[in-house]
Amino acid sequence: MDPTTPPTFATLGLAPALSEALAVQGFSSMTPVQAQALPPLLAGRDVIAQARTGSGKTVAFGLALLARVDVDVARAQALVLCPTRELADQVGEALRRLARFVPNLRVVTLCGGVPVRSQVLSLQTPPHVVVGTPGRVLDHLARDTLSFDALRVLVLDEADRMLDMGFHEAIASVVERVPPRRQTMLFSATWPDAIRALSRTLQKDPVDVTVDDTAAAAADLDEVFYSVEPADKPATLAALLLHHRPASALVFCQTKNDVKDVTADLARRGFAALALHGDLEQRERDEVIVRFAHKSCAVLVATDVAARGLDVKDLSAVVSYELPHDVDTHTHRTGRTGRAGKKGLAWALVAPRERGRATNLADVSGRVLRFEPLPPLTDERPSPAPMTTLVVDGGKRDKLRPGDLLGALTGDVGLPGDAVGRIDIGLRRTWVAVRREHADAALRGLREGRIKAKTFRVETLG
Repeated sequence: MDPTTPPTFATLGLAPALSEALAVQGFSSMTPVQAQALPPLLAGRDVIAQARTGSGKTVAFGLALLARVDVDVARAQALVLCPTRELADQVGEALRRLARFVPNLRVVTLCGGVPVRSQVLSLQTPPHVVVGTPGRVLDHLARDTLSFDALRVLVLDEADRMLDMGFHEAIASVVERVPPRRQTMLFSATWPDAIRALSRTLQKDPVDVTVDDTAAAAADLDEVFYSVEPADKPATLAALLLHHRPASALVFCQTKNDVKDVTADLARRGFAALALHGDLEQRERDEVIVRFAHKSCAVLVATDVAARGLDVKDLSAVVSYELPHDVDTHTHRTGRTGRAGKKGLAWALVAPRERGRATNLADVSGRVLRFEPLPPLTDERPSPAPMTTLVVDGGKRDKLRPGDLLGALTGDVGLPGDAVGRIDIGLRRTWVAVRREHADAALRGLREGRIKAKTFRVETLG
């Protein structure tokens, strides 16, 4: 075999049900983190793994934990802790896709922002796999609505972010309620001392997996720094967005007040911009994220904390409106673009008082930062967002599926297939992305027609 050829999942001897799920999703060759982590994980070893976001780590720990679940034992056997609801939802869906051919296997997601009562009802039939945030999982343990007496596998995903968000005590409290004889998997994008200390507390003789993809990340990233006076930052940001016209851009600010100010300034300049910060209610937060993922909003302005766990595919550009104080945060920001072999853009607006942070970044990373002249100012107007998001007052409880919405729009309404984009189905609501030029027809058609022989209320989001 050519040593440069990536190893395939076929070499692992997985159960047929897991192999079939991989094949259906088009997975054949393993990513570096999967190739290094899966053999020891499948052998039952504890693993501490470092790899950047988007490296395939969810499939790595997902296959390993599903391989250890016995569906004939109606008890919670695997727990995945995540820092945010958004990441937990993504992990839960990924595990369900991997387990789609495993009969009767139950995966439950437990996060804040969802009524506890509905979760209590879902736990009356014990799940095999639990995915959740530390606080809500601990809440159910305290209520005795959840038990980990039969737990075999514990996974901490994005462990560095969980510690950054102050979850150390909650994690420790959860661990007190799980059996000491278990397999523990710890995945993190960065390895500060706190992660090493956590590993020593939770793991036994772990296999150390480090994926050095710095060169690959750099090759996929066009990163530029701009020296700019603080008062000129709003105009500079607008000029960058107009000059490059990225399909989507995530702008990071240090405080929620900055987020509000920057979003308001962009809106005044005609950009389809939304804000993501800690003052939003969960429903507002969900709708902002949906609109950004649907491309019905072109620019999302957020704090680092508010954007934890946010995973938007094909993110074109990341902007540091202000440089963060630490290198790990900068790494998290830029790691959100330039994935899966696609080129990403990263821009940093550096005021005079931030030059020391830039110098520290260069020293720690061992590279020369590329500073360029500011882009020219222009009177051009930004293009409108290409999509519009429609919200349907019905969801999983109404047994709606993506195919039902797609069929109604392309069949009954008569839209072309490429006019319909991403469809997200929640418990009570469904969000549908439709090309802007077809939005009025789609809204009118869904209001006047039926979906699965039922009439639903339909509105435009935003």
